[in-house]
Amino acid sequence: MRPVTEHEVRTSFINCSKGEAKRLDLPRDLADRPWEDLDFLGWRDPGAPERAYVVAERDGSLVGIALRVTSGVSRSFTSRSMCSLCLTTHTSGGVALMTARRTGEAGRQGNTVGQYLCTDLDCSLYLRGKKEAPGAGVVEESLTVEEKVARTRANLYSFLDRVANG
Repeated sequence: MRPVTEHEVRTSFINCSKGEAKRLDLPRDLADRPWEDLDFLGWRDPGAPERAYVVAERDGSLVGIALRVTSGVSRSFTSRSMCSLCLTTHTSGGVALMTARRTGEAGRQGNTVGQYLCTDLDCSLYLRGKKEAPGAGVVEESLTVEEKVARTRANLYSFLDRVANG
């Protein structure tokens, strides 16, 4: 992913108002992110842990979605669970159900779409071996890193499409 600015991030959101996007807390280390290793920018709001955000490049533009972390779900897993984007397995608390309000009329009616995601949203770093899921062990795959990246992006784009096609 290419480095992005605060303005680009704030104007990329498709499922929240401009006012909500203006007020959300961006990562303090935005300029220092390992952009060359990221397939998307993902972060949790430290002041509101039930809020998370994902911004991805798609067809030459940025698409951002605001997420809600379903309370209690990340604590309820007592065995391994798997992120639906990067397919990284985690032990207790490493994966949570995150929901995104759909766009358009469906979103105004309260319709949401959910995915089980890495709670820290560091999917890109897990699949590249830059970060290891604590206690999860390593699941060997015969895919190359490039193939894992392509799979993760396809999974992310599918999720973004479900949010956008409310």
